[in-house]
Amino acid sequence: MFQLLLIIYLAFISLGLPDSLLGSAWPSMYPQFGVPVSYAGLLSMIIAAGTIVSSLQSDRMTRRFGAGKITAVSVFMTAAALFGFSVSHSFWALCLWAIPYGLGAGSVDVALNNYVALHFASRHMSWLHCMWGIGATLGPVIMGAALSGGQPWNTGYRIIAGLQILLSIALFLSLPLWKKEQSPAGAGSSAPPLTLLQIIRIPGAKEIFIAFFCYCALESTAGLWASSYLVLHKGLPTQTAAGFAGLFYIGITAGRALSGFLTFRFTDTQMIRMGQGGILLGILCLLLPLGAASALVGLVLVGLGCAPVYPSIIHSTPAHFGADRSQAMIGVQMASAYLGTCLMPPAFGLIANHISIALFPVFLLAVLVLMVVMHERMLPKTAHAA
Repeated sequence: MFQLLLIIYLAFISLGLPDSLLGSAWPSMYPQFGVPVSYAGLLSMIIAAGTIVSSLQSDRMTRRFGAGKITAVSVFMTAAALFGFSVSHSFWALCLWAIPYGLGAGSVDVALNNYVALHFASRHMSWLHCMWGIGATLGPVIMGAALSGGQPWNTGYRIIAGLQILLSIALFLSLPLWKKEQSPAGAGSSAPPLTLLQIIRIPGAKEIFIAFFCYCALESTAGLWASSYLVLHKGLPTQTAAGFAGLFYIGITAGRALSGFLTFRFTDTQMIRMGQGGILLGILCLLLPLGAASALVGLVLVGLGCAPVYPSIIHSTPAHFGADRSQAMIGVQMASAYLGTCLMPPAFGLIANHISIALFPVFLLAVLVLMVVMHERMLPKTAHAA
């Protein structure tokens, strides 16, 4: 079991590596392809669409092939897409490679999260998502090192692709370990996969999907717009604001490392509520007219508050909805998450553009309130299962 857990930890680092790669490489990429800087949004949406599709199909695929095979194939698919990016000579080629990029990411995300939720304690879910944060941090570091060393952006993509290929080989070699701990919804399961309509009709499902949508909308909006808010509303220099905004992600990563220890004492529901309380404190700090210091504390608190919410919601899914339905539930939860990530940051961009970027903390507060209400409404509907 220790060997498999080590493989899964490495897989979570791998899962984070490509997530922030496009953003760090794009300033070097778009002049080469002769497209506007805004075209990064199109690539991002194609990747997100593929991720949503594969998330919704994850229950069917995992029941047929098992979590181990799905994870190995998905990581290899992502590696191939990253290598495809590195050899592309047109923007439309990037769009084509973005399809397997997204499909692979969604499949491995759902399969790993469900497997860990079924077979490991809550602390591992928090620490594994901390590993994702490390991967998401390393991606831009590797790309930056390649660019600062005089190499083109293609080199950064090839390095990450090579790491993904090595991991996919390790995953294929580890397949016998996965079979020893087959989940109730694993390969060969006789139960038919649930349809989307059947999943939505499960008591508490709609509430948790909306709550997850809200969480990822809040996290992605905070990550994307924090720096602009600090510059345009708080009047900070661009370089200072970028550093402050980075503290948000540091808060998430460090918070998830800490959350793993807190789960020894607190339940998943308590961890989620503590996280929501931390987010609220952070937003209140952003709302206070106390200048840069208050904004700095606010962003750190929002990051720390975000830390336990995502892994705790995922880990609590089998307890609330049953181990036999957790794969399907987590698949739709992930699809809801990617919808929130895809739709809500641009929605706030319209608000910032047409009204005022000063509404940034108000927007986060509204999303947080809806998340809290939906999560609390879900709990009594699933109490019999938990």
